[in-house]
Amino acid sequence: MKKSSNTTGTGAPKSDSQLSEKIHKTHSARATKIKARKVNRDISATKIQKAWFIYVDKTLFKLLKHAVCAAEYCVAHELLKKVSPIEAALVKDPSMKCKVRFRFGGDTFPPFIVFKIFFKNDGHGHKYFSGKGLLKPSSKAVADAYKIMGERKFYQQIMEDEHIFQKFKVADRMDVVTVQDYMQYCSLMDETPASSGGKNNRWRRLNLRSIPRTMMMYDIVEYAESGVISDRLQKEMKYLLQTPQTEEMRQHQLELVSKVRYPSITTVRPFYQTWEQQSKTKHLGRRSKQAQKKVEKMKKAYMAPKEKKASCTEAQTDRSQTKEKVIFCSSSFNILTVEKSQTDTTLEKEEKELFAWYQDLYVKHSSLF
Repeated sequence: MKKSSNTTGTGAPKSDSQLSEKIHKTHSARATKIKARKVNRDISATKIQKAWFIYVDKTLFKLLKHAVCAAEYCVAHELLKKVSPIEAALVKDPSMKCKVRFRFGGDTFPPFIVFKIFFKNDGHGHKYFSGKGLLKPSSKAVADAYKIMGERKFYQQIMEDEHIFQKFKVADRMDVVTVQDYMQYCSLMDETPASSGGKNNRWRRLNLRSIPRTMMMYDIVEYAESGVISDRLQKEMKYLLQTPQTEEMRQHQLELVSKVRYPSITTVRPFYQTWEQQSKTKHLGRRSKQAQKKVEKMKKAYMAPKEKKASCTEAQTDRSQTKEKVIFCSSSFNILTVEKSQTDTTLEKEEKELFAWYQDLYVKHSSLF
C-alpha cells in the first residue's frame, strides 16, 4: 500500500514562518516580564521614598514641637529680648500680667514658628491708647515725637497713613459721617496692626536672627528651613525623638533644646619652647641606649661653649669690679699703700692728659685778655 502525498509525517521539518512566530512570542513574553519587573521596582521605590519622607517629616515635626515648647516655657523672655526689647521689658513687669504664646504657622510643611503677646484682663475690657489718636498735629508732643522717632521713621508713618486714607477713604475719626462710615472705621481698626495705630494683635514670625546660635533651637529651625543637620543636633537627635516616659525626661529634653552652650576653651601650647621647658617635658615611649648616649653627647657639645662664655663674662665682671684698697695707720691716719687695678690706672692717665690740655688752653685764653 502506498501512502498519500497529503499526509505529513511526524518527523517532518517545520517551516521558517512558524519558527519566527515562536521566537517572536518568546521575545514578547520576556519583554513583558522585564516591563513588569521595572514597574514593580518603580512602585516599590516610590513606596520606600514615601515611607522615608513620612519618617523625616515626623522626626522634624517632633523636633519643632520640642522647640516650640522650650521657647514658651523656658526662654520666652530671652527670645523676646532680641525681637523687641521694649516689649520684653513690659512682659517682665509683673503688674502688666502678659504672656507669650508660641504656635505653628504656614500653609505648607515644614511650618514656621509664630508668637503673640497676650494680656490678661480678668474679665475687664481693654482700653487702647494710640499716638495717632491722642497726639494732635498742632501740639508740642508731635514735635517731641518727631525728635524721638527720627525724620525717616516719622515720614514713613505719615506716608502709611496717607496710603490707608487713599485706599479706604475712612481712616480717622474725623472722616466718620454716617453709621456705615463708623462700621468701616471700626473694622479697619480691628485689621490694622498696633504699630500703625490699630487694635490687631497679630501673630509674628520668629526668625533665625532672633534665636541665639548657642541654643539647640537654632539648629532645629535651621534644619527645618534649609534641610541641613548640624553635628550637635545629630548627636542628640536619638534622645530627643524618644517619647518621654516621665516628666523629668520631658523637662530634660526641653533643657537640651533651650540650654545655652558656650564654646569650650582649649589650652594651646606655644609653638616655641625654651630648652629648660623641653627638658622638663616627659617623653612618651622608650628610647634605646644608643639614642640616649647620642642625646647626652649632643647636650655636652651644646653646653660646653656656653659654659666657656659664662666663665669669660664672670672674669671680666670681676676685673671691672676691683676697687682700691686703702690702708690707714691707726695713730696718724696716713695712707701707707694703695692697690689699684689696671683699668683704673689707664683711666687716671687719660684724665691727667685731658687736665693738662685743658690747663694749657685756659692759660692761652687768659693771656689774650
